Amino acid sequence: MCGIVGYVGSRSALDVVVAGLKRLEYRGYDSAGVAILADGGLATAKRAGKLVNLDKALAEAPLPAGTAGLGHTRWATHGVPNDTNAHPHLDNAGRVAVVHNGIIENFAALRAELAGRGHTLESETDTEVVAHLLAEAFSACGDLAESMRQVCRRLRGAFTLVAVHADAPDVVVGARRNSPLVVGVGDGEAFLASDAAAFIAHTRDAIELGQDQVVEARRDGVTVTGFDGLPADVRDFHIDWDASAAEKDGHASFMLKEIAEQPKAVADTLLGRIGADGTLSLDELRIPAEVLREAEKVVIVACGTAFHSGLIAKYAIEHWTRVPCEVELASEFRYRDPILDHRTLVVAISQSGETMDTLMALRHAREQGAHTLAICNTNGSTIPRESDAVLYTHAGPEVAVASTKAFLTQLVACYLVALYLGQVRGTTWGDEIRAVVRELSRVPEQVERVLETMEPVRELARSLADRRTVLFLGRHVGYPVALEGALKLKELAYMHAEGFAAGELKHGPIALVEQGLPVVVVVPSPRGRSVLHDKIVSNIQEIRARGARTVVIAEEGDESVAPYADHLVRVPVTPTLLQPLLATVPLQVFACELATARGNEVDQPRNLAKSVTVE
Repeated sequence: MCGIVGYVGSRSALDVVVAGLKRLEYRGYDSAGVAILADGGLATAKRAGKLVNLDKALAEAPLPAGTAGLGHTRWATHGVPNDTNAHPHLDNAGRVAVVHNGIIENFAALRAELAGRGHTLESETDTEVVAHLLAEAFSACGDLAESMRQVCRRLRGAFTLVAVHADAPDVVVGARRNSPLVVGVGDGEAFLASDAAAFIAHTRDAIELGQDQVVEARRDGVTVTGFDGLPADVRDFHIDWDASAAEKDGHASFMLKEIAEQPKAVADTLLGRIGADGTLSLDELRIPAEVLREAEKVVIVACGTAFHSGLIAKYAIEHWTRVPCEVELASEFRYRDPILDHRTLVVAISQSGETMDTLMALRHAREQGAHTLAICNTNGSTIPRESDAVLYTHAGPEVAVASTKAFLTQLVACYLVALYLGQVRGTTWGDEIRAVVRELSRVPEQVERVLETMEPVRELARSLADRRTVLFLGRHVGYPVALEGALKLKELAYMHAEGFAAGELKHGPIALVEQGLPVVVVVPSPRGRSVLHDKIVSNIQEIRARGARTVVIAEEGDESVAPYADHLVRVPVTPTLLQPLLATVPLQVFACELATARGNEVDQPRNLAKSVTVE
């Protein structure tokens, strides 16, 4: 969600912080600000809107030079986006500056308590109370890290905090609970950030802060303790991508770059997981084979695009393992009292590994004794760390808010898990696994072929830029693809888009069809599942007879759909279960191009954030 950057070292803190914030713009935000320790005090600037507004303010009123400071891009939770509510927040004396991601649930009680002691709070935010509490604690103990520990013990909710104090000019402190914070360790300098992208240009050596930990960063190193003040265990790691991976590389947007990266991302997800004999070797899957053999149910928890990958995984898991599989919206999971025990395998899917709803669902599953597996793209993030096992997707950094390559790599990871379960449980023969693995290994080249034929899709998208509604239909694994296509259009084009199971048309949705309404239909292969194919061809005829403008995604060689398609988009032949890996790509391009034609910012859609780290 919001972006945080902190720095202490010998460089210009303002330059480091602002550059870091610009690398975190993809996370979504509505205001930005900085605070620099300089000349024995604090110098601050903050503005509502994009970073360009802050840049303008800094140009008009430059801040004094300093070598320690912090910055923030805010996505509003408490209080409207304006200059006052923007971070950093200060105490009344202007000696403490704090930035914050998350929600402090007991801030109202703390605010009332502070007001009773004579404090004046200027903003509507929950964050400002922390600055005042830190000022009080520091005046008593004179140590900023200890002050942060004392304050954190009083806070309820999810938060990442980074703070500086004018009376501790060579230190930046941070704290985390249920919200990400990464520490970059350089030569005579240290960085704190909500995402390693903020400091990757300076160092790739990092520390992932654990739950309920405080970090004290100085030029000569960092010290990490628990909220209780005791030394804490931390995980050092080396970032395996460089600054160029977070750049557009000549593309008009990060989303277009990430769509183009999908062949490589899929190949990287498969890399090292297929043995020479065609069997699967998932070394990260640290759950004992006997536990997997005894599992009586698989439950997938996820949100948004990841939820759609889980819906597709359900078909694969049940087909290859014969184990019942449920797919749950993580935001609803723990509130319905789900039935879980030690014979349940819970799979949590999250690109960032910090999705708060998914993390809380995971924790609930662990409390009930279930075994847990994370499918994630971000090394060292919270969800993998708290799971029994993890399968990393190795997609590289995904910057655009609307997920593309993360979705395809999540699908590949889900297929690998399903096949591996079938292999371990003996429900899928070795020759079938090898056959599917061969098909999976062809997908990168097939996705490349799809991408090379997208100009007609772009032209179609531009022609529909003035439409108000687009519907999406699918059957079997095509239904989640339809849902994903509709979600992309909602996220990017801000237009009404709905995905339906095609068999449900006559149960209500067909009433929406009118003359000229664009309807995108994902057609399954006529091979092997001919009954599905025949039924959806009938659906296409039904909507076309009522005036729909049909956009049909079908495999090469399927001529039976051609007479009913106003626009026909071809994808390579592949088994039905794997078709989403190809059929989704035109929908991504379609949504991106249509949104661009409407003048929208595709990398940073309004009201959205890349990682949803609050419930």
